Amino acid sequence: MLPLIFAVQEATRPAAPPTGISGMGLLFQVLMIGGIIYLFLIRPQQKERKNTDTMLRALKKGDEIVTVGGIIGDVIHISLQPAGENQEPTVRMDDRVTVRSGESKLVVERGRIARVTPKGA
Repeated sequence: MLPLIFAVQEATRPAAPPTGISGMGLLFQVLMIGGIIYLFLIRPQQKERKNTDTMLRALKKGDEIVTVGGIIGDVIHISLQPAGENQEPTVRMDDRVTVRSGESKLVVERGRIARVTPKGA
């Protein structure tokens, strides 16, 4: 008889309000996490890539460079790759750059240059 009384009491008890996070709260949290990821990871990488691109496009004869492989040298010639038929060559990351390092001359791609020190600096 006692279990029956408990069952009746349980059935007549009002339903508890739902607990947990609502759909709008969850959406807000996801948007906040996305914003934080953008501010701390994506945006700084985009700015750094833009600065590197600008630096490499301004490369000129006489600049001192450091390649990704660690070779230090001076730029002695830049060979622009042709863009196509009846078009002028443009600055691209696969242009060939001739570098003098010590007694040797090397040819490297523009995109493989890690750092540029301007002439006279």
